[in-house]
Amino acid sequence: MAAGGSGGGPGGLSSSSSSSSGPPPPPGNGAAAAACTNGPPASPPGLTYNQCGAGNPAAAAAAAAGGPGSGGSAAAAAPGGAAGGPLQREPVYNWQATKPTVQERFAFLFNNEVLSDVHFLVGKGRGSQRIPAHRFVLAVGSAVFDAMFNGGMATTSTEIELPDVEPAAFLALLKFLYSDEVQIGPETVMTTLYTAKKYAVPALEAHCVEFLKKNLRADNAFMLLTQARLFDEPQLASLCLENIDKNTSDAINAEGFTDIDLDTLVAVLERDTLGIREVRLFNAVVRWSEAECQRQQLQVIPENKRKVLGKALSLIRFPLMTIEEFAAGPAQSGILTDREVVSLFLHFTVNPKPRVEFIDRPRCCLRGKECSINRFQQVESRWGYSGTSDRIRFSVNKRIFVVGFGLYGSIHGPTDYQVNIQIIHTDSNTVLGQNDTGFSCDGSSSTFRVMFKEPVEILPNVSYTACATLKGPDSHYGTKGLRKVIHESPTTGAKTCFTFCYAAGNNNGTSVEDGQIPEIIFYT
Repeated sequence: MAAGGSGGGPGGLSSSSSSSSGPPPPPGNGAAAAACTNGPPASPPGLTYNQCGAGNPAAAAAAAAGGPGSGGSAAAAAPGGAAGGPLQREPVYNWQATKPTVQERFAFLFNNEVLSDVHFLVGKGRGSQRIPAHRFVLAVGSAVFDAMFNGGMATTSTEIELPDVEPAAFLALLKFLYSDEVQIGPETVMTTLYTAKKYAVPALEAHCVEFLKKNLRADNAFMLLTQARLFDEPQLASLCLENIDKNTSDAINAEGFTDIDLDTLVAVLERDTLGIREVRLFNAVVRWSEAECQRQQLQVIPENKRKVLGKALSLIRFPLMTIEEFAAGPAQSGILTDREVVSLFLHFTVNPKPRVEFIDRPRCCLRGKECSINRFQQVESRWGYSGTSDRIRFSVNKRIFVVGFGLYGSIHGPTDYQVNIQIIHTDSNTVLGQNDTGFSCDGSSSTFRVMFKEPVEILPNVSYTACATLKGPDSHYGTKGLRKVIHESPTTGAKTCFTFCYAAGNNNGTSVEDGQIPEIIFYT
């Protein structure tokens, strides 16, 4: 990742985080000249200051050691003042007096040649930088630097090459070690996180992770998930997965989705909590396989798509699709074998359903177990259809997610129906979820599942209308309907209470007492 720059950050990160706007460059010759021009500071009683170096503690120390006297060059006496280079500056006379705290004095030494005793050649090629530092400061702030300078195999070199580190990230690390100031932005956060981990500075790691959390969105969740797994940041990875659960459609449509590695793809597909219809997830996985073929320089053909998907293909839950979705997409993709296609078609059309090799456990943005309630106590024959919707109003005492209806099928033996199902917010007449699909029945009086494309959130004590428009022969229907139906969880004992009401207007005769839409399938 390139450091710095003024463009957008990785994965659409758009805001920077910095506790400081950055220090001004350390004063150089100009400040020293100004000090000389303005004259010496007032002398405390018993002490005399000499202009421009006389009284300089470094010069005094040199004189006491038998070195050059007070008339010598201050630059020669102080470390880092003689060698040339773009970052080297002549030391500022008595700079310590202007920095009343230890923090200010150490902050002044950041990226400063004054007293420096090691240099780092950071980066590669023309973008590399030569950065001065101080072994003591680095060793105090990092166990890695401590081992580098003071351990059993300590280096004696005064120049250390760091080709794998970005200059901007290394400067952000040094800034933190010298002053506790955090300077990270969207362009540098990833490389700074890498550098903080490399040199074992967990406090800076935490700042980077917090920055990423604040900038986590659906369109960068997969990119950040990949980085979190790479850098072993389980808390960040967990937040990314939760974001993907809640915003699955937006996340898989983002550019970063096709760039993830296979292990990350598998980790996502294993989840039961993705809020998306399986056919849309399959289409996204196919896009990923095409990108992976190109990365591996393979021809983009069905055989190679299956090859690069590996284990991920078995995690697609084909049984959750409708027969129309499966027939129009996966069955014609060439990715599945003929045996797998036939097996799945049998699963869709035969009752009882034969076992298949793919997971048939519902996948939605929900946790827990699928539940259902049936509002009728008895089943009768001959309910006709002429294009009018069967409708019934309902409300619930707690928040749930409806994933589908159970509908009655034909009285004339095995038959296929076309059906449109909807859930409508009664007061606003807003359609919250729908699906144009079909189902096959076997002629029995059982109910047959018809699922929504995505779970529909139902809020407590709000009126909704369940609608089903069937096209097909006369069917069974329910009688002796219940106005209230209570579902009790067998594990927790929690109760979910449904209340049913008559839906005024065209309803094909369905009411609380009798009609269609006997069953609601939901998660709590």
